[in-house]
Amino acid sequence: MSAPQRQLTPVSYKNVRFEEGFWSPRLETNRTVTIPHIYRKLAETGRISAFNLDFERPIPAPVVLIFGDSDPAKWVEAASYSLATHPDPTLAGLVDDVADKVIAAQQPDGYLNTHFIRAQPDMRWKNLRDWHELYCAGHWMEAAVAHYEATGDRKLLAALCRYADHIDATFGREPGKLAGYPGHPEIELALVRLYRATGDDRYLRLATYFVDERGAQPHYYDSEARARGEDPASFWAKTYEYCQAHAPLREQEKVVGHAVRAMYLLSAAADLAYENHDATLLAAADRLWDNLIDRRMYLTGGIGPSRHNEGFTLDYDLPDETAYAETCATIGLMLWAHRLAQFAGDGRYMDVLERGLYNGFLSGVSLAGDAFFYENPLASAGDRRRAPWFNCPCCPPNVARVLASLGGYFYSTAADAAWVHLYGGSVATLEIAGRPVTLRQETRYPWDGAVRITVEPVAAQRFTLHLRVPGWCSDWQARVNGEPLPDAAVANGYLALARAWRPGDVIDFDMAMPIRTVYPHPAIRQLQGRVALQRGPLVYCLEGVDHGAVADAAAPTVALDRITVDPAAVAEGRFVDEYRDDLLGGVVVLRGPGRVTDATDWAAGDLYRTEPPATRAIDLLAIPYYAWANRATGEMRVWLRVG
Repeated sequence: MSAPQRQLTPVSYKNVRFEEGFWSPRLETNRTVTIPHIYRKLAETGRISAFNLDFERPIPAPVVLIFGDSDPAKWVEAASYSLATHPDPTLAGLVDDVADKVIAAQQPDGYLNTHFIRAQPDMRWKNLRDWHELYCAGHWMEAAVAHYEATGDRKLLAALCRYADHIDATFGREPGKLAGYPGHPEIELALVRLYRATGDDRYLRLATYFVDERGAQPHYYDSEARARGEDPASFWAKTYEYCQAHAPLREQEKVVGHAVRAMYLLSAAADLAYENHDATLLAAADRLWDNLIDRRMYLTGGIGPSRHNEGFTLDYDLPDETAYAETCATIGLMLWAHRLAQFAGDGRYMDVLERGLYNGFLSGVSLAGDAFFYENPLASAGDRRRAPWFNCPCCPPNVARVLASLGGYFYSTAADAAWVHLYGGSVATLEIAGRPVTLRQETRYPWDGAVRITVEPVAAQRFTLHLRVPGWCSDWQARVNGEPLPDAAVANGYLALARAWRPGDVIDFDMAMPIRTVYPHPAIRQLQGRVALQRGPLVYCLEGVDHGAVADAAAPTVALDRITVDPAAVAEGRFVDEYRDDLLGGVVVLRGPGRVTDATDWAAGDLYRTEPPATRAIDLLAIPYYAWANRATGEMRVWLRVG
């Protein structure tokens, strides 16, 4: 098995500027509303003042308080990304204040976790399975790297290096060390980031140890439970599949357990496959990717159907109304997909990233930027609404850090090539063969499939520009300086344009965006007899607010599950798209015919009868899934009955 070679290098978010288009106003909202809102909530709930080490806490403490340090860490990371692209003295002052509190709380030996410093100092490193110490450490390492790269100030980075040194001295296979690893993966990928920022290969070796030791026998979680005086069999989840520690990663056949944990672990595995030239880890990632994408992913890019374990159950178990599909899990999937895409520039990974980005991720934050979904179901009876905060507030700062660094997902380079993975109005400054090249995108994507890219090398330069042809797109055209490219071919999901590029060369890439019906796999029992609507990368849904009342006292509004759609109406063009700038911040809606089961002729008191109910025609209006629940509270449904 040959050593994996990563061909691509992502272009930093700092080198991408979003201009007019879909993403620019959303990133402005993230900067001006979401990041300040999260800071206020962190302050109100004591997660920032915890670093003053003057709090009192009951023991046993709620687990959400034990890992509360991770939430301000993600905020510092998000704020640092924002400062790198939009300097702001007020925000910089807040970040500096939080960093100083964190540094002051650090112990002489480098340890840094407020709960175990203040509330339970005798329980440090005693319950890796449940207590998130290493998870919190990882998020602070990521925050420290982001802070250093944004500001050039090494103070937070130095503190987290001291913590990493403490962890390295505590864990490992050497005599006197603990042979443990985190119950909630995250530190593994953070240590790789720390290694790349500092060049200290101890951090890479520690990340490798945590991944390689996971699931080894005798099982560490058994021994640490016994050391605490507990029976390992009393573990509430009953299986170490919950934390992906049931078997060594290279032996795992399916993506199981807690969805966020799985995605962070697999993201780290992709990093280590590259850094250590480890083909066995990459082979495991490919195998687990296929299981997830082919059998366990929602149409929206959401993953993890079960509330019980915040994660996976069985192949093809994808209920819509009870879907958990945590926002953080989709973020984790995006992180993993982006890493895998860098190995060979395979568009199938970016197809999944785009599906998650425009649907299961973006639904996680309101259009106003100050309310969030933790769960992202594909149907609602009207009882779901976004909240300004959660008891476990992991999702809001996670959303903020992704949006603040979004440009880092759009482009990659290689020695003599560049890749355009995603489309959006932006200006990117790249370096190809040691020479600067600017790419300017002009597009209304995802509302329109027309993309114009202006190429600006300093002087004429030969390289290959790869444009992703999305998996949803079956009809496209490309022109360079107005000249068609009749022989252009797509390989691995990308159109490769090799030529000597001159300043001002223009590529026009036009992707047809017909309205499509999507069918579920026959093994998804909960969705049989249903279809969904998709246009371009966007999944659509119906909302009750757009479908008015009927003369039915038992159901005064249209119950969306009583609506049927004829796929032939879509195929024949009786569904149309229409841009509405007065709705939901400006969206393309879909309009078309449907039918609704009517109860007006159903006799009062008759729960059942032998004659079928009547149906009547109804005009349907579908909106992008990400925009649901931004108006009146009401029903929502993605998967519609066929009729």
